[in-house]
Amino acid sequence: MADSASMWLCSVCGYVHHGSSAPVCCPVCGAPSNDFAPHENLQPEAPKPLGKWRCLNCSYIHQGDAPPEICPVCAAPADRFEAITDKPQSTGAEEFTGRLVVIGAGVAGVSAVEAFRDAAPNATATLVSREPELPYYRLNLTRYLAGEIAESELPIHDADWFEANNIELKLGADVADIQLDAQSVLLGDDSAIPYDKLIITMGAHPFMPPFPGSTLEGVLSVRTVRDAKWILNFLRPGMRCVVVGGGVLGLETAGALAARDAKVTLLESFGWLMPRQLNQRAGEILQAHVKGLGVDVRNGARTKELIGDERVAGVLLEDGETIDADLVIVATGVRPNSHLARRAGLVVNKGVVVDNHLVSSHPLVYAAGDVAEHQGVLYGSWAASQFQGSIAGMNAAGSAAQFGGIPRSNTLKALGLDMLSIGRFEPEDGSYQVIETEADSGYYRFVFRDEHLAGSVLVGDTSLSGAVKNAIENRTDFSSDLLAGISAGAFISRLRR
Repeated sequence: MADSASMWLCSVCGYVHHGSSAPVCCPVCGAPSNDFAPHENLQPEAPKPLGKWRCLNCSYIHQGDAPPEICPVCAAPADRFEAITDKPQSTGAEEFTGRLVVIGAGVAGVSAVEAFRDAAPNATATLVSREPELPYYRLNLTRYLAGEIAESELPIHDADWFEANNIELKLGADVADIQLDAQSVLLGDDSAIPYDKLIITMGAHPFMPPFPGSTLEGVLSVRTVRDAKWILNFLRPGMRCVVVGGGVLGLETAGALAARDAKVTLLESFGWLMPRQLNQRAGEILQAHVKGLGVDVRNGARTKELIGDERVAGVLLEDGETIDADLVIVATGVRPNSHLARRAGLVVNKGVVVDNHLVSSHPLVYAAGDVAEHQGVLYGSWAASQFQGSIAGMNAAGSAAQFGGIPRSNTLKALGLDMLSIGRFEPEDGSYQVIETEADSGYYRFVFRDEHLAGSVLVGDTSLSGAVKNAIENRTDFSSDLLAGISAGAFISRLRR
């Protein structure tokens, strides 16, 4: 990397560093300096410190004197955490002592108040949650459904943490209106919370396709603790369950139900599982793994109607087949909860439109997570929500940290199978070159354009994830390897060096 560059983009979390060289490690996610690449056309920033330990598997940031015994997000052991030792320098600006309100207590909202409290220890912070439970790891709902963790293990922090950090937590509170002129958040009980800065992290809601029967009893999505509890109370061994949607949530839900001895059928409308993240061969490998867990997978299965009187009794497919069902879980994606922002007059496209500082069209209002649209992108991922929440919290406290976007990659752990999908995993035309191989340890696919690595899919063995990401982000020149006709096995060895 050239020392002449003045801006550096973290390829893991999108944080932008200003200086003649990359930082020792990223202050947001802890990534080392070699995960930074030169970046242009962004404005100065003043980052604040956050976190102490980073999970190497899923990038979860843990605050504490030691790493957790098990990562609460991906269940990685303590030895898969690395210490975050470098802290950014203070800007010297006057400390913010005003009032922050954060609407939404998912990972983006919690990350926002964590970062805000670190940067502004004497300011007022209020976190508003529609749900009555303590803020929890939504990603762990399927693990809870499978019986892998108890309900008590779901919260991100216990109640004492919020009290110790002087963060007012309003649970079970519906927000009725955002009043931009009055700088106030109006709750459903007609009480109002004034703010000097506002962060919207309202997340998203499940998308329910408009097929007939979607309102029958026994048809639901898995989005909240209450959804998971309802399923557990209703579920019985041998019960016929149909999951509509072969994405990550659908897969993990199907696996959880199968672990509870239900008879599970998974419907995917495409020709293989996870078509947005995996090529066909990788999807086939994943499908074989899922079938081994006791899930019947149907590809090319398009739902026409959910049938039943008051309660669902089956799923009618477009080809005329009917699959009997006592329970139907719909996992067909989410849509941002942008209604309050729209009504308040903020600019909303697919989500609340934000700039590189995660500021909305109103200078005192930020947005982060599933509800935020940055440069036309709705990330919809846990990692992006955490990183955006942290940066929004830092900026609400007076920093000028920037989010430069993160690589369009998916590091997944679905039902015990590790996977990485990054960049272009299918060639667009004849200018692309693909090398791939399968071994006992996994499946490896590398897609090149010209002399550069354009994308990759790894299934089973994801130990090359860091090397692959760096090669793509840094546009490493592989022209000599490609001219020599390098094999996939030899290329794997080259990346391991």
